[in-house]
Formats: sequence, C-alpha cells, structure tokens
Amino acid sequence: MAGVLSGGPGAVLSHEPAAIHWQLLTPFPSLPVITTAGKGRRRPGVTQHVSRLPPDEVTVRDRIPITTVARTLLDLAAVLDGHRLERALAEAEYRRYADSPSLPALIARYPGRRGLAALRAILGSGAPEMGITRSPLEDRFLSFLDERGLERPELNAPLRLGPRFVEVDCLWRRLRVAVELDGRAAHMREAQFESDRLRDRRLLATGWKPARVTSEQLDTDPNGLEADLRAIGVGGRLGA
Repeated sequence: MAGVLSGGPGAVLSHEPAAIHWQLLTPFPSLPVITTAGKGRRRPGVTQHVSRLPPDEVTVRDRIPITTVARTLLDLAAVLDGHRLERALAEAEYRRYADSPSLPALIARYPGRRGLAALRAILGSGAPEMGITRSPLEDRFLSFLDERGLERPELNAPLRLGPRFVEVDCLWRRLRVAVELDGRAAHMREAQFESDRLRDRRLLATGWKPARVTSEQLDTDPNGLEADLRAIGVGGRLGA
C-alpha cells in the first residue's frame, strides 16, 4: 500500500505485484510496481510505469487501488515468459475472474502492445481451460511435453471411477490415458501406496491406460519416457 501511496493520486498497483495480490502468481520477493498517469517524482524501491488508465481498467481490492485482472494479465504479457504467463491465465480461469472489459476486449483496445502475440497464442491453444499445475514437477512435465511436441493433458482433472470421483494429475480423456506424477517424497505411506495401486487397477479395469512418471525418469530417461507415452497413445499436439 505504501508503494501505491508514494505514487500520488491516481497511482495503482500493477504488473507482477498486482498479479500476486490477485493470486495469479506465487508470491516472491519483489519491489512494488505501480502505474501512474504522469511521471512525477520517482521513489526509491518502487518501479513506476506511466500510463493513463481508463476507469474501467482499475479497481480496489483490500483497500488497495489496483489494475483489474484483465488489465493485469495484459501488463504481464509484456514482462513474463510464456510458461509464467500461461500459469497466470490458468489461475484466472480457475478462479473464474471476470472483468468488463474482458481480456479479449483489452487486446482489441491495445492492438500494438508488446506481448500480445504470446497472449493470443496461449488463449488460442485453450491451455488456460486445461487446469492449473500445483507442483514444480507438474510444471516440469508440461515443459517436457511441449519440448517433445506431445499433446497436453487436462491437469488435476476429476474423473468418475465407479461410485466416486478421483482427481488425476494428467488426463487425456479422448485417449483414455491417465498419468500420475510422483515426486521423491510422494506416496511414502503404506496406506497411500495401497490406494494408489488400487486406483491404477480400477483405471485399467474400466478401459483406461494408467501410468506413473517420476522426477527421476524426467531427469535420466526423457527419450524413453517420450517413447512410452507415444506407445500408449499420447501423440503430437492437436493443431500442431
């Protein structure tokens, strides 16, 4: 809040700090970033962007003047790499944030802004609707799929197995492939070990192809992992 106040009247929290405040990005140490209508006097420890924001691109959250979610995502497109931008978009989708004007409307409003090509590519791929990652291993697995040109799955997706629903780390419904990602510390308890194997058996019995991928396999045998995924039906990205 102090960083916003230092910018004077009309200053708003924006860019990465705004995304953190909206819970679109994981919190990390960063300097306050604000957007102001005029240059004014710069304050130490505060990054300042100058832009006359229309009233419909700003709001107040927890008593802090801040860019709307849609405007925050537009700003992030100019400063984040593709994977972090995609993660922020997926979080916005997951949290069902809705602004007016919407993000597509802002893209049309600012056709020459930096980062729009990456933003349009992510939105066009449908990736934000596929779900969000919840661990560094899931992020690494998505990067692996992209590098190898393999189709992306739904993430942390609900699947009905008999009378109950289970959540699958990576699910290709059309291909009936279900992959669980096991970190080194995961599934160490005996009860968890047994329930995991029971779920694998039930997936197999109902026509699904279950598989487990570990962090070590990603590190030591990526070629073998790619070959196995292709063998069970996970082929090239749709539209690629």
